[in-house]
Amino acid sequence: MRLGWIGFHQEGVSALRAIVAHGYRLEGVVTLQPAVAARRSAAADYRGLCRELGLPLVEVADINGPDGLSALASLDLDVAFVIGWTQLVRAAARSLVRTGLIGAHASLLPVGRGRAPINWALIQGQSQTGNTLLWLNDTVDGGDLIDQTEFPISLYDTCATLYERVADSNRDMILRVLPGLLRGERPGRAQPVSADPPLPGRRPEDGRIDWSQTSQQVYDLVRAVTRPYPGAFSTLAGRRWLIWRCALLPGNRRGARPGIVVGPLRSPTSDACGQVVQCGRGQVALLEVEAEGETLGGTWLSDQLWTGRCWEDA
Repeated sequence: MRLGWIGFHQEGVSALRAIVAHGYRLEGVVTLQPAVAARRSAAADYRGLCRELGLPLVEVADINGPDGLSALASLDLDVAFVIGWTQLVRAAARSLVRTGLIGAHASLLPVGRGRAPINWALIQGQSQTGNTLLWLNDTVDGGDLIDQTEFPISLYDTCATLYERVADSNRDMILRVLPGLLRGERPGRAQPVSADPPLPGRRPEDGRIDWSQTSQQVYDLVRAVTRPYPGAFSTLAGRRWLIWRCALLPGNRRGARPGIVVGPLRSPTSDACGQVVQCGRGQVALLEVEAEGETLGGTWLSDQLWTGRCWEDA
């Protein structure tokens, strides 16, 4: 059984390490060229990783393009794991892998088909999600299901913490399926049909904060697109700021305009806590912001100077 790997995202690193650590042989790894990977969020250093693990590496611009097809043909694979890859693998590429391609999708399919499922789960305020191992076919995340792992979403989770669980479940599910694959089995069951449209992709500009939303909605957006994603943002005093971290606060300033800085957040032990901002309903405390590459927190965020200034959503 000739096994290969296709991936660039951090969510695949744990599984790739585990495959090698358990003594399974990989014929090679296909990843994105560095210039292409740099335009994707949460890209891992596959050059360094494959050098460390002693794995042959091929870098391509497009798995469906001439370089991608050439790479797959040269590896002569029975099964390829596609873990942490944003390009749909089309029929011409899939035909070059004899048994098929196994992918992972960070939701409990058929719920959450489409793009950015972890980010959307947080933005939509969901309380649970999961990860699915499946065979890839012509549909969007619609192939036969191999395995699924469910996990809760707490109030304190971010896209980063959830992707750690995705990475762990990728590793565990792949290690569970490998023995059967090596015996010549092709495990899987038909996926239930869903009428829900696939989730749309997200762009950096979709991180703009709408302060007229509730504090919970603002908080959910911030934690959904924080590092390693591009971040939520707004403008203040004519400058654009990235907001990496905030906290939900009880209470509401009656009649206050959404986006108004109510004042600094203070604690019994420190004045350097954060900046309280009124939302459409409720308030958030900004705990970490960045402007033009300069991360600001602590004293800056608790400075009375900003009280009465207004964050803008446009």
